[in-house]
Amino acid sequence: MNVITCIAPVNIAVIKYWGKRDESLILPTNDSISATLDTDQLHAKTTVMISQDFKEDCIWLNGREEDIKNPRLQNCLKEIRKRSQLSGNMNDWKIHICSKNNFPTAAGLASSAAGYACLAAALAKLYRIEGDISVIARSGSGSACRSVMGGFVRWYMGFDKYGTDSLAKQIVPASHWPEMRILVLVVSDEQKKVPSAIGMKRSLETSELLQHRIMHTVPERANKIQQAIVEKNFKTFAELTMKDSNEMHATCLDTYPPCVYMNDISNSIVNLIHSYNDAVNDVKVAYTFDAGSNATLYLLEKDVSAVVGVLDYFFPPLENAENLEYKRGLPINASEPSQNLLEKLNLRKHPPGQLKYMIYTKVGDGPKYFVNPEDHLLDGQGNPINYP
Repeated sequence: MNVITCIAPVNIAVIKYWGKRDESLILPTNDSISATLDTDQLHAKTTVMISQDFKEDCIWLNGREEDIKNPRLQNCLKEIRKRSQLSGNMNDWKIHICSKNNFPTAAGLASSAAGYACLAAALAKLYRIEGDISVIARSGSGSACRSVMGGFVRWYMGFDKYGTDSLAKQIVPASHWPEMRILVLVVSDEQKKVPSAIGMKRSLETSELLQHRIMHTVPERANKIQQAIVEKNFKTFAELTMKDSNEMHATCLDTYPPCVYMNDISNSIVNLIHSYNDAVNDVKVAYTFDAGSNATLYLLEKDVSAVVGVLDYFFPPLENAENLEYKRGLPINASEPSQNLLEKLNLRKHPPGQLKYMIYTKVGDGPKYFVNPEDHLLDGQGNPINYP
């Protein structure tokens, strides 16, 4: 087979990766920990194809041809061809790549992580590479190395200057904590003004708080949250998740000039989550924000109905939201909040439409391959098949 198609998941970090100690090798300044989200709801899909008839390498992303000379993409292809197990002159054949996401790209929802994990997984199979592929994924996008496996994953920063020990390893599989659920609240699906790579570089150069984070906060916090995941201790997991998100965004504000990723609605979500936890006198839900305005909430399955009911009340959807697929992913039955709870929360209700939509999902597995030719994104000549 000279064509491979696969899907790969999004991962959302609970201990954030923010800063590189080596830009070209994409080596992080600290460990990071994430949950892999179920590919049934959020994924990148990629088809790769090689042929002796292709005149040049090409890539299409979400229906548009992109620059194949993108340095990160070239890093990935270089790493793959270096390890290739193909025979004869097949390594010299040109490659066509077609990829699409079923969620907003470059909006702070880890699209590059899913995309490069998918590319690495597809290329590894095409070039018959076995073993750890997290280094290949990392050469395209740092956090992509966490998306090549399922469950909860830790990316170790490593200490070798060439990055040989900067690897992702699974902490526990998805089946370990089956009650864990995730709500992605899409505040904006527009491309962010300051890309993560630029923001990280600026923070590393100017933020004193980032240096404190690297040296003192993250090493201890990462070990504590890993233990909480293993022990399924939701309260500790939730508190550490929120603290780490807050610290990453505080670092972005401590950067000069500052990188502002969260907006007023993001901050309102933060206030609502803390108010809700206080009102029920327990830690029932945690928020985390990557480099964008969209919120990811971690909570247990038994609390989803109540939390979504509260979200619906304070962030009501537009009247025609059902037609716009406002609630996506797993089915949700929201329960209406009691008057007593609303009085305890004592927050103002937002006008309809402040959240574009929400995605309800769970922790899932790593990349999956397709064998049916109908699933390919490229036709027999290596051209993109029309898709929405």
